[in-house]
Amino acid sequence: MRSELFSAENLEKESSQPGLRLQNSKLLKAELNGEFLARTGSMVAYQGQVQFEALGSGGLGKFLKQKLTGEGVPLMRVRGQGDVFLADRASDIHLIDLEHGDALSINGANVLAFDSTLKYDIKVVSGAGMMSNAGLFNCVFSGAGRIAVMTHGTPVVLNVDAPTYVDPQAAIAWSAGLQTGFHRAEQFSFGNLLGRSTGERFTMSFSGQGFVIVQPSEEPPGGLAGAGNGSSKSSGGSILENLFDD
Repeated sequence: MRSELFSAENLEKESSQPGLRLQNSKLLKAELNGEFLARTGSMVAYQGQVQFEALGSGGLGKFLKQKLTGEGVPLMRVRGQGDVFLADRASDIHLIDLEHGDALSINGANVLAFDSTLKYDIKVVSGAGMMSNAGLFNCVFSGAGRIAVMTHGTPVVLNVDAPTYVDPQAAIAWSAGLQTGFHRAEQFSFGNLLGRSTGERFTMSFSGQGFVIVQPSEEPPGGLAGAGNGSSKSSGGSILENLFDD
């Protein structure tokens, strides 16, 4: 049997080291010898002895109030030995390696999978939560390990060396040490009274030292915890503590 489909670029990529790596730009391969965590429903294929454990009613779920999630927590623990392939709506996938001392704030809707060595908490985005559904809650990852994030299109990484403003639905991740706020981008005018709008009423502001990852798409909110629900309000601060401590 012959076909361009069987070209080397489409064949499974092998490695002697376990862990998360890219099969291609839209497909993540986990060479599994232990465990990792992934978005529920993201598995598209696997080989070997692999088990999938939903976390909605286990160690993760007991820390998360149902009134904040609405739809529960779409995370699963993947255990065993073998190869697992993951994807989500053909999104572009990027790998980020965190080291001890690093902290990254990520929109939960853009998280595909991560090493179980990483810890994360769900926090209110300072200065932006009450004004926009997008980015109301973000996942702050810390520790040492690899995380696979998704974008819709090729992103740009902005170095925050000057006041930086980003659409809340396009900002997918940023250095957790940055100060965030909310900025009115559209100036009030007579046209507003007539129902006219630029579509750019508010933006998130970033200051400090770090970076912001921006995708070329404005996606509706919805994260690992479904926490983009604007009906839930909080005064800020940590929602979960030691999320994966059973």
